[in-house]
Amino acid sequence: MEMIDTFVVGAGPAGLTTAYTLAKAGRDVLVIEQDPVYVGGISRTVNYKGFLFDIGGHRFFSKSKEVVALWNEILPDDFIDRPRLSRIFYKNKFYAYPLKAFEALRNLGLWQSTACMASFAYAQAFPIQAPKTFHQWVRNQFGERLFSIFFKTYTEKVWGMGCDEISADWAAQRIKGLSLGSAILDGLRRSFGTNRKSSGGAVAKTLIESFRYPRRGPGMMWEAATAKIKAFGGEVLMDRKLSSLHWDERKSLWTIKVETGDGVEETYAARNVVSSAAIRDLMGRLSPTPLSLFHARQLKYRDFLTVVLIGRSGKTLPDNWIYIHDPQVKVGRVQNFRSWSPDMIPDDVSTCLGLEYFCFEGDGLWTSSDAELIALAKQEIGHIGLMRSEDIVDACVVRQKKAYPVYDDVYADNVAVIRRDLQMSFPSLHLVGRNGMHKYNNQDHAMMTGMLTAANILAGEQRYDVWQVNEDAEYGEEGLSGAKEALKSERLVPQRAA
Repeated sequence: MEMIDTFVVGAGPAGLTTAYTLAKAGRDVLVIEQDPVYVGGISRTVNYKGFLFDIGGHRFFSKSKEVVALWNEILPDDFIDRPRLSRIFYKNKFYAYPLKAFEALRNLGLWQSTACMASFAYAQAFPIQAPKTFHQWVRNQFGERLFSIFFKTYTEKVWGMGCDEISADWAAQRIKGLSLGSAILDGLRRSFGTNRKSSGGAVAKTLIESFRYPRRGPGMMWEAATAKIKAFGGEVLMDRKLSSLHWDERKSLWTIKVETGDGVEETYAARNVVSSAAIRDLMGRLSPTPLSLFHARQLKYRDFLTVVLIGRSGKTLPDNWIYIHDPQVKVGRVQNFRSWSPDMIPDDVSTCLGLEYFCFEGDGLWTSSDAELIALAKQEIGHIGLMRSEDIVDACVVRQKKAYPVYDDVYADNVAVIRRDLQMSFPSLHLVGRNGMHKYNNQDHAMMTGMLTAANILAGEQRYDVWQVNEDAEYGEEGLSGAKEALKSERLVPQRAA
């Protein structure tokens, strides 16, 4: 049985960042990844006949200096600067996103625009106190009419449930820093072509105009991180599935069983375990059986699939992606991979679009055959008007389980119970990343959870409360140095005292 210092479950951004930081510091670390080919998790880049594409699209933009420095350290020579171009498709019209004030006014019409502003004024005058649902939170910020136009349809496609069933936590986290006032001012600047950089002040991530991107997709970052982990003496083992985790409190030691893709069982011992696996899956593999296992089983996840269409479009498509607010089609978003990076496409003439469908594992979309999904995507891309069915020459389908942790009305209580249980019963088990913490984090937030976790392991104590990432400004935007300052000023408490 191989003995290691830190065992990491999952080779996504959080797991690999943890492993990279520890391996660089000279610690013994081993990472297992269930996928037989790709590292990066949902941030991987898939290769289909030389066409490269993301699973969901990942902009490299962060307010954390440590995260940006780590990106540059891991991948120093392969970033390109890309313009951020997105649109919304609503009632057969396209809207720039973020909005351009005059374009939106023209598309909506004077009466609808006036009604939107009146609705917003009413919401400001009579806000819902302590909003609990996504609907209530957005209604307070933007008004009921703008909610129904620009939030309701797309959000319900993403989550597969009504906006009154989704927690306000998700809105506050994902639309943080954006208000109608800031959106209108930003839209006026865009309409007049004013450079926002000269205006000063912080910019909500939702409004950024450009971002950095690895020239051959985000997977390039995680392939490079994997190579460097190995160069530092760490291990990254592919095609490995976690079977069980047993904690020996007397020895302060983990015994970990892993199954390879061909059915061979491997056993490891470790002082620390870092997991980016979905909490619901992890808890079922722990022993002794966690008291909060029932709560873990209540956590829900939204799955995701991409239908990639390849051909030659007669249209010029500058967008990175287009949000589809049309209830007549099932597709939620369309990605244009050439606009992410020309190096994603192996020739100068092909168009490669990714139609993103949100679903639950086992439902009608998920269980449809690839042929059925491709036929649906061809029909819907024609309805939207981005590409004709006859121009499509090839296609493929990629499925992604547990793409999004669901923020329903009971998730927060369940996660709180699980956290307390794990801290008391399994002190050297560290949860990181989106599914590992059941938090809808961006890639940079997931990386920050890995960096802080590695810092805790290196220090031999829980100096940083990793759960504050993307909850507190110092953690989410200023990175490790901000976390230190937050602790010094007692605005946050160490995790051991939480």
